[in-house]
Amino acid sequence: MACANCGNKENGLPKGCKNNGNCGNNGCDKLTVFNWLANVSDTNGNSTYPAVEVRFKNGRKEFFKFDPNQLSLYEGEAIVVEATTGYDIGIVSLSGELVRLQIQKKHLIQQTDDLKSVLRKATEEDLEKWHNGRAKESSSMVKSRELASELGLKMKISDVEFQADQSKVIFYYTAEERVDFRELIRKLADSFKTRIEMKQIGMRQEAGRLGGIGSCGRELCCSTWLTDFRSVSTSAARYQQLSLNPSKLAGQCGKLKCCLNYELDLYVEELKEFPDTKFKLKTEKGNAFFQKMDIFKKRMWYSYADEPNEFIEMSLEQVKSVIEENKKGKKPLALRSEAAEPVAEVETYANVVGQDSLNRFDKPKGKGKKRRKKKFSGNRSKKNKA
Repeated sequence: MACANCGNKENGLPKGCKNNGNCGNNGCDKLTVFNWLANVSDTNGNSTYPAVEVRFKNGRKEFFKFDPNQLSLYEGEAIVVEATTGYDIGIVSLSGELVRLQIQKKHLIQQTDDLKSVLRKATEEDLEKWHNGRAKESSSMVKSRELASELGLKMKISDVEFQADQSKVIFYYTAEERVDFRELIRKLADSFKTRIEMKQIGMRQEAGRLGGIGSCGRELCCSTWLTDFRSVSTSAARYQQLSLNPSKLAGQCGKLKCCLNYELDLYVEELKEFPDTKFKLKTEKGNAFFQKMDIFKKRMWYSYADEPNEFIEMSLEQVKSVIEENKKGKKPLALRSEAAEPVAEVETYANVVGQDSLNRFDKPKGKGKKRRKKKFSGNRSKKNKA
């Protein structure tokens, strides 16, 4: 989504705020939240909660405290906040009662006194210095990758973030093994003349920071709304009767797709009604073993050991009845497939209006016969002259 500030420039090309914090309604940022409790007071009757959620680059969010009597903050404003060294600038992404609920959800309610403070609202000078630091990030990432390649470090630097006062630069990297980057930090400090911080992130966090389009055609969940990364196992694919194809089950991060967990609980609940697939159906014709199932249509397919290629479709009730007979020591003659539902006859209406057929142009036209000129006999020509 784009706000009114993301207008068009010359030649009709989109301008956009380029994630510089100029978005008026915070609508085209990552991990946006709709504050549905914006006009609701808290439990103590206060209309403003003394803490706000602040968004930084690529969805990084933190909570900061402030004094509502001295400062009034609104969503979408650029503010100057306290940092470990110096200060930083972020965008207010959430305020009010919903901030308290988010803090309580993340189990930080006991640490509200330890939150860093909001210093002031950002001025033009602060924003200009902040934008200058943002402009250096792409070139800094290229330089850091060159240095890491020269040192032979097996790591991938995926993102760079300058602090607003440019007193610190954070380099985000991914690595499969432990990396000794002490020499890299020294060279980076000599190049940028500032404090360097290396922060390792996982493959999923990297995909969330960089963004992209998934196989479903939509933006990645981790870069739009997903904030927690739960572990995904191959059992989630087995429960949903999916083929264990790594190329289809893996996302852009190289790990199993997070969406495999979305419907897993529903599948597990439905599978409780089905019998154990290892149980063989015993009949007079022979033993039949399980082949596949359709969970939501409640269908199961079995085949005899002598005829493994011939699938017999049965309903869940039929399978349960055969299992009950087997437990009693009885064997049916053979498994019978559930009869197909009769096809309803569609009533045809006569063409009483006289419309032409819709497929009249589909049939190829036949070759037209050439008309032959009739030859008149001589007697007939003489009569005409007379």
